[in-house]
Amino acid sequence: MESDLGSQPQHEKSGGGSTKVKTFVIDTNVLLHNPQAIFVFEDNDIVIPFTVLEELDHFKSDTDDRGRNAREVIRYLDRLRLMGRLIDGVSLGNGDPALAEAAAYKPTGSLRIAMSPEERPRALKEDKPDNRIISVAYELQQQLGDRVVFVSKDINCRIKSDALGLRTEDFENQKVDIDHLYSGYVTVRCEGELIEELYSERMLQVDRLAKDEEAGAGSLSVLPNQYVLLIDEVDEGHTGLARRLADTEHLIPVTTQRKPTFGIMARNVQQTMALDLLLDDEVKLVTLIGSAGTGKTLMAVAAGMTKVFTEKRYEKLLVARPIMPMGRDIGFLPGDKDEKLTAWMQPIFDNLAYLLSTRGSHLQNADSHSTEQRIAKLLADGQLVLEPLTYIRGRSIPHQVIIIDEAQNLSPHEVKTIVSRVGEGTKIIFTGDIEQIDNPYLDSSSNGLSYLVDRMKGMGLVGHITLAKSERSQLASLATERL
Repeated sequence: MESDLGSQPQHEKSGGGSTKVKTFVIDTNVLLHNPQAIFVFEDNDIVIPFTVLEELDHFKSDTDDRGRNAREVIRYLDRLRLMGRLIDGVSLGNGDPALAEAAAYKPTGSLRIAMSPEERPRALKEDKPDNRIISVAYELQQQLGDRVVFVSKDINCRIKSDALGLRTEDFENQKVDIDHLYSGYVTVRCEGELIEELYSERMLQVDRLAKDEEAGAGSLSVLPNQYVLLIDEVDEGHTGLARRLADTEHLIPVTTQRKPTFGIMARNVQQTMALDLLLDDEVKLVTLIGSAGTGKTLMAVAAGMTKVFTEKRYEKLLVARPIMPMGRDIGFLPGDKDEKLTAWMQPIFDNLAYLLSTRGSHLQNADSHSTEQRIAKLLADGQLVLEPLTYIRGRSIPHQVIIIDEAQNLSPHEVKTIVSRVGEGTKIIFTGDIEQIDNPYLDSSSNGLSYLVDRMKGMGLVGHITLAKSERSQLASLATERL
């Protein structure tokens, strides 16, 4: 179903030519996903069931992002309460500067709180929060017809409401077209002379490329920091690799590494592109998407260690991951913060140990310390910082390399919060696999990493690469392909 959310103002013409404003009934999970969701429905009406307020009250004391989002929504509603009784409805376009700052534009619709009806359909008789919320949308539909839309990120709630005949949608405002997600590179077949010119002149005009293998005939559109793999039309073994230099109309050649990056070398063309972006200090934000074993985290950590420990371009390396378990959570972990964090950060420790085991001999006193001692010393000296994302919110982080691993488990709102923490002289790297998401309210098209790639493509400070080939082992490659 094509969504109305986040699109142009939606009006439906009635017989007399007047417009019908839609009524969107919002589930709790939408507000916990994005607390600014109440501002994206433009000139339509929003109804928040009273049960949603009860659930927000339940979540508001949580210390994670879900709790913070609940508190933010409650603050927005409290501001609106000052404009009138929420049970009667208030205008969202009331000129409140605090609310105007939260909205990307000034919505002209209204918002009101609705009580759950005493009489509910037989299918919703069981007194559960989901049933009470759906019953509000059901009663409104009986009054207003198909102008009522129930919006939820809970798949089962959408199925139940659809079974009751309700018009039901996911929250689509921050979703991207995953089938056409920006990959960061394009393949072009061209004359062999252009490849020779690229490397001899160290530059090539973008408009010299007449056709795109995927797009067909016509001029080729290459975004800033996008890579172009050139293949000779006559000899497929004759290839070249170039990147469009940001803020110019020129392609510059990308050559194979001459020396390892903290002991590792690129094993395929996508890894060559990724390392080129990771080691470029002019590119302040890099996103890497790839399945297990494609090397995204290892390359990010190796590049970060090179920039901080070897070249000393940045003061420290900060690595963070969302606290999101796969499968059943193991519950409470004993020990202090560092001991608790070790379990969550073990994949990062694995990469650090691999890079320092035989590749960190150039570090001071490396030969006289074990790998664990080297990691401990870097942590003790403050050059290496490992943190959960919980501790990043509210900070300003200058002159650092920040790596956000497993970023596919973040919402678009959380990604925005993290990027806004970046201070002067900081480079931030997001890595993740959008096909392995543990957050129950996100999918490959609605997670923050996909949203970040889609919205930031073409920016001169930003680069992205989708890694396609697993290089971990033959077995890992086989598992990625067949399972």
